[in-house]
Amino acid sequence: MPGGRLTQQERQQIALGLADGLAYAEIARRLDRPTSTVTREVMRNGGPTGYRADLAHRATEHRAHRRRPASAPRAAKAPAHGRDTEVVREYEEAFTTLLMQQGLPRMMSRVLTCLYTTDSGSLTASELVQRLQVSPATVSKATSFLATQGLIRRERDEGRRERYVVDDDVWYTGMIAAARSNTRLAETARQGVGILGPETQAAARLENIARFVDFVAESMTRAAEQARDILYTKPTPPDPAPDS
Repeated sequence: MPGGRLTQQERQQIALGLADGLAYAEIARRLDRPTSTVTREVMRNGGPTGYRADLAHRATEHRAHRRRPASAPRAAKAPAHGRDTEVVREYEEAFTTLLMQQGLPRMMSRVLTCLYTTDSGSLTASELVQRLQVSPATVSKATSFLATQGLIRRERDEGRRERYVVDDDVWYTGMIAAARSNTRLAETARQGVGILGPETQAAARLENIARFVDFVAESMTRAAEQARDILYTKPTPPDPAPDS
């Protein structure tokens, strides 16, 4: 299996494959590349409907050129916990791609990945700007969106700086928020039953949607609460032994 960066010819083959409606796995098979390589390439360069081989190739060359000046200082710094920095970077790209496939915009996905893969689980806005090499306004927009979705939370550190945090409680809160969103969808669908007439096919369809979404929302809430109780509850310390 060939390694290294994608060539311009391979990018043209990817573009042709997308135009023909081929799945990422089939395009990857024809290129003799991992499916994850094709997926990352497409998602970071416009997505399946906006991918252009020439623009993707130029963007990759530009990113490589920007990384070169910073490579020397990084080499002098010992990797944290013995981690391979290149492997970590590839993992972060894959994680970001997965979050994008789940529906998150790219920058929001990058911020969330950065927080998840940071040992402390928290970073300030300036740290995010430095790590992601983007503007403060971009970070502000991304963190505001993630906070409204319940995927991160804000807190103040000892220096009164605002930090963005991901932890077990944030993940639980995000699941509960998703369940509540489904509940609102079920309520709206049931409003349509009365408006369209309970004996109509449209009303029956909406009622089926409401029942399905209700079931999913209740299951999500119950599963999230059980997982938090089982996985994240700290064990109660044993009672001290009585004096003899």
